[in-house]
Amino acid sequence: MKAADVMVSNVVTVGPDASVQDVAKILIRNHISALPVVEPGGKIVGIVSEGDLIHRVEAGTERHRSWWLELFTGKDLLAREFVKSHGRKAADVMTSPVITVGPDTALATVAFLLEKHRIKRVPVVKDGKIVGIVSRANLVQAIVRLGHRMPQTVSVEDSALHDKIISELQSKMWANPSNINLNVKNGTVELWGIVESELEKNAVRVAVEVMPGVREVQDHLAIGRVISGL
Repeated sequence: MKAADVMVSNVVTVGPDASVQDVAKILIRNHISALPVVEPGGKIVGIVSEGDLIHRVEAGTERHRSWWLELFTGKDLLAREFVKSHGRKAADVMTSPVITVGPDTALATVAFLLEKHRIKRVPVVKDGKIVGIVSRANLVQAIVRLGHRMPQTVSVEDSALHDKIISELQSKMWANPSNINLNVKNGTVELWGIVESELEKNAVRVAVEVMPGVREVQDHLAIGRVISGL
């Protein structure tokens, strides 16, 4: 799936000159946690989230450092924090530049960007203009949507299913299929052998469970130290 498949297209935006008070009101009124900041021509120049409004002078939550800590804090950071806590316009408090994606960006890439940059949402831009926004919640909703499209259980001959499972485990860096024995009968897979940790045990089970043709997994794997050469 792509960003365009899960994005919210009716995005609420504000201009750079919008007041901080108006931004806060729009967030509350629309039950959203962030607003893209867009120039009159449609170009996105920033984004204001609830996190950008946490340290505000109105609420008495601006950052306060002791004088000696300020000596070790860069002047640019102190100046930026002052503007963020005292500025009156969206342009003063917004986060910029903005991480964006295109409509055809794969969801795997979107998820990677959200995690890498520790952000909760990413605007979708086409021809320089915002056309949507994808949040973490949208990715969760995609799981529900895709769950209804899961293919029905397919029938695979036991010997072929056995070989496919072995091949799949051999492709995983975390697995050691030479220490695992499989018994496959009518789509039911029995797992026997030794793995080195609970994490590996669970990963092997999941890898087998999601294999097309597998109807049931009976996990008898033991956790222990694997001694090579014996």
